[in-house]
Amino acid sequence: QVQLVESGGGLVQAGGSLRLSCAASGSIFRINAMAWYRQAPGKERVLVAAITSGDSTNYADSVKGRFTISRDNAKNTVYLQMNGLKPEDTAVYYCHAQITTTYLSVNSYWGQGTQVTVSS
Repeated sequence: QVQLVESGGGLVQAGGSLRLSCAASGSIFRINAMAWYRQAPGKERVLVAAITSGDSTNYADSVKGRFTISRDNAKNTVYLQMNGLKPEDTAVYYCHAQITTTYLSVNSYWGQGTQVTVSS
């Protein structure tokens, strides 16, 4: 019905940058809020950054000033630009979207996750 496909993860040295992308496709009427979460080994999944349909954003304190979330509504895509990466940013990053489908139901969707590894 609706799919979220992430890309852009990988291995980077501390201080480096990566850009994650998440493209939504399927029976989409409107994409409401979109967000990035991350889950480190042995830890819970936590919110990293979120953006509303009106482009309001919020960030976890740990990434403020280093990460930027943005969205391209024409492409149904959300991005996470990550600069100044630290080893503690190592995690699987998940895209999340709240979407109104063409059936006018509002549902929550997750991507499959993309690994980000930051070496010291």
